[in-house]
Amino acid sequence: MSRYTGPSWKLGRRLNYSTLETGKELARRPYGPGKKKDARPKKLSEYGRQLTEKQKLRFTYGVNEKQFANLFKVAKAKKGVVTGVEFMQLLESRLDNLVYRLGFGRTRRAARQLVNHGHVLVNGKKVDIPSYECKPGDVIALKETSKNLKVVAESLESLTLVVPYVEINKETKEGKYVRLPERNELAKDIDEAQIVEYYNKML
Repeated sequence: MSRYTGPSWKLGRRLNYSTLETGKELARRPYGPGKKKDARPKKLSEYGRQLTEKQKLRFTYGVNEKQFANLFKVAKAKKGVVTGVEFMQLLESRLDNLVYRLGFGRTRRAARQLVNHGHVLVNGKKVDIPSYECKPGDVIALKETSKNLKVVAESLESLTLVVPYVEINKETKEGKYVRLPERNELAKDIDEAQIVEYYNKML
């Protein structure tokens, strides 16, 4: 399955979950597309609940199905960790996500485009792979020739919340991945245990 490129608001309403993490799409219309406002929610099977949780997390990070499943295998193979939490930390450690967290892009999709177009440096070296796994201590910055991009300036201006596991210097357009996030700092409305159950059956 390829990466979803359709309307984010419609997707969020279908999943009853804000994949953009703003809640705006659900505040405006808290029911699925094509449904009536007062329609009863459909009761999901156990498989349906697991699939929904998986899709909520996958679409939040904008990862295609193959990458998502492969990343889960990496998390599951690690010893002495909680698989679901490790999986979410791996997703959060992706370069495109951290560029978004640092405020260089308003959305993960915009941040991914910055990475793809070669605007981003990791520890002083250009990295144009959105799925690149960053490590705590990595310094993420924009190339000198990219620091005056209008889209970046507008994104940083609108940035109101910085997660505690990154540091950002808006003046130098540089940030640091300080540490791995803790579970209580990640999406609270995701039941990662359901995702682990889903992949334990599917893989």
